Amino acid sequence: MATPDSVKLPPDYDPEKDKGEFMNLIMKEYFRRQLISWREELLKESEATIHDTLQGTELQKPDLADRASAETDHALELRTRDRERKLIAKINSTLRKIDEDEYGYCEETGEPIGIARLKARPIASLSIEAQERHERMEKTQRDD
Repeated sequence: MATPDSVKLPPDYDPEKDKGEFMNLIMKEYFRRQLISWREELLKESEATIHDTLQGTELQKPDLADRASAETDHALELRTRDRERKLIAKINSTLRKIDEDEYGYCEETGEPIGIARLKARPIASLSIEAQERHERMEKTQRDD
């Protein structure tokens, strides 16, 4: 089995133009790098927030309006970081799927997920059709 270090990814590689086997080594390496880059970006943003925003935030302001505004900003920042933490966990899970040769296949149908969808949302685990069915089911259950 080839290791990620042994796979040479051409600089202009586009998985949509790859006419080889679905989720071949080069395609998997392309998505692995996309996911790792995305994760690193999220981690950098998180560190910057912790150092710049959260540690420097003074919530005990004398003016009530200023305090309320600072608390709202702080809560929003914490919610954003929580969403990013969950996204990082999803990215890590997706990287494991690549390692286990399960990446790129719909969890519901087992069919390949479209390359365009994976490029747009590398952590996608459902094909567009399965995702649409899932969303329709959620909508009908909410409407009941």
